[in-house]
Amino acid sequence: MIKDILVFSLSSNTHLTDKVCDLLGINRSEAEVLHFADGECLATSKVDVRGKKIYIIQSTCSPVNDRIMELLIFIDGIKRANCKEITLIIPYYGYARQDRIAHRNEPISARMVADLFSNAGVTRVLTVELHTPQIQGFFSVPLDNLTPTSIFAKYLLNKFKTLHISTNEVAIVAPDHGAMYRARDLSNAIANSSIVIIDKRRPRPNVAEITNIIGEIKDKVCVMVDDIIDTGGTILAGARTLKDKGARSVYICASHALFSHNALGRFEESDFIDEVLVTDTIEHPEFYNSQKVKVVSVSEMIADVIKSHESHETIKDKYTRFQ
Repeated sequence: MIKDILVFSLSSNTHLTDKVCDLLGINRSEAEVLHFADGECLATSKVDVRGKKIYIIQSTCSPVNDRIMELLIFIDGIKRANCKEITLIIPYYGYARQDRIAHRNEPISARMVADLFSNAGVTRVLTVELHTPQIQGFFSVPLDNLTPTSIFAKYLLNKFKTLHISTNEVAIVAPDHGAMYRARDLSNAIANSSIVIIDKRRPRPNVAEITNIIGEIKDKVCVMVDDIIDTGGTILAGARTLKDKGARSVYICASHALFSHNALGRFEESDFIDEVLVTDTIEHPEFYNSQKVKVVSVSEMIADVIKSHESHETIKDKYTRFQ
């Protein structure tokens, strides 16, 4: 059991926080989050934080702006109450896709939000699978970005063993060029698997047109890997194309399940996807009754990094198996 730390959850990750606390041998500290009729919110600690090391676990998922304001207000309160340090754990970092100027007069919102948290007074930040690696440099405080690659690999290897599928029958598919490094990492974790890239263009947000498939997929067990499933349209289109081009089966891996606009229903109804594997960075209780979507937890990964912080151990040595 780790002593002298307090671990809080606000409104977005209660179940994940409870899992982390169980692994640490402590209870989740009580916080209160209120939303008023005029749209304002108030987030406060219900326990004494003076001189304590604080860990806050909160994904900035929908409603994104409410989650961000809850964090900023909560951080301000515990800073004024003289806590010792604050580690902000953001399993899913909202606004991450606004990480560059793509068109005239556009902001870099991912940087702006990073500035808000850095200036609020956090000591360090922990994230899971940032949309792009350069976001780490947007923060002016230390940041550790964890990836669930080995969690996915462990699940898939067990699955393939059960189904008597050899890894040389597996193709790891990047749904676009930006996901290539994720596909490479997962392919390295699943020895003898090959890599395939879907070449596409985006005429507008949440719409993609597939122009080419680079690599062999005929009779392959395809695993498409990405960081985010939002509406699911581009993933579904990619999976259908893989199946139409001769893939034996199609699995999906994604760290963050936004699942906007009835995405779950569309995946449940699809007959060309075998399984969708996601993590619990965003809570969806309905997933646990799904026949198509399976959830793996990042709680052990987060708990191990908290332990390494508290024991002053090198984080890289602590979570090599999670890279």
